Amino acid sequence: MIKRQLGNSDLYVSSLTLGGNVFGWTIDEEKSFEILDGFVAAGFNFIDTADVYSSWAPGNKGGESETIIGKWMQAKGNRDQVIIATKVGADMGQGKTDLSKSYITKAVEDSLKRLQTDYIDLYQTHWDDATAPVEETLETYSELVKAGKVRWIGASNLSPERLTESLEASKKNGFSSYQTFQPEYNLYAREGFEKNLEKICLDNNLGVINYYSLASGFLTGKYRSETDLGKSARGGGIKDFLNERGFKILKALDDVSARYNTTQASIAIAWLIARKSVTAPIASATSLKQLDALTQAAELNLDTDAIEILNSASSY
Repeated sequence: MIKRQLGNSDLYVSSLTLGGNVFGWTIDEEKSFEILDGFVAAGFNFIDTADVYSSWAPGNKGGESETIIGKWMQAKGNRDQVIIATKVGADMGQGKTDLSKSYITKAVEDSLKRLQTDYIDLYQTHWDDATAPVEETLETYSELVKAGKVRWIGASNLSPERLTESLEASKKNGFSSYQTFQPEYNLYAREGFEKNLEKICLDNNLGVINYYSLASGFLTGKYRSETDLGKSARGGGIKDFLNERGFKILKALDDVSARYNTTQASIAIAWLIARKSVTAPIASATSLKQLDALTQAAELNLDTDAIEILNSASSY
């Protein structure tokens, strides 16, 4: 499988990122191991998680996903064969996002311990903290890189202004610089990224590893009406997609997937992989059947006509 370079880093990743948000939430440790095994066996190497996953589930406190991934790597002895991305800054119970030096310095140690590793390949700002100067955050990351605890850094969910400010601060002060950006981006949610952030990512050669690649499952085609919303734990968030534009996108996915004899999910991911600005879209799976649909996407080469059908149906 051809690997793609993440920004200007020395990290080369598969064209699909496995999302670890479901580990310890909608699937338990045993099932998570099964998904991880299947992902790596299919030739992929890039796994994304966060310290806060999955604090929202009853009985959880955060760190569950990292802990499962750490146990899996320890059991398989494959740390050097996978690229692990995690995040810092989300509210882990402290009541706010936090990107201060003191917070990051402690949080990285907690993540390393849960992951059972002495380094993180890609350490990402999860959510912005308006009270922390970008210089403080970036200088802290630089110290972690120099200490060998972090190889490269990335960002997620920053405004165009804060992302630009961060990139400029790194250049000016010689700090480690963000190599990746993680926005919400999919066939349904196009406008925010394409209008405000895509050019910044292209101009600065940032590797884009977008989340919600399947719009919380809507782009799999299994949600066609409000009666379908109870099909999964994530179904409640689908209602907003059930509108004229959403149905138009589903029709296009139906048509193109039939032509390629594959699933709607595979086509939705393949469309992202074909985007010039996207390096490796993130998608999660709770079954081997779902995982198969995701990994098939990396083998698809959509022709110009198929891409135009999808672009037209999802135009904003």
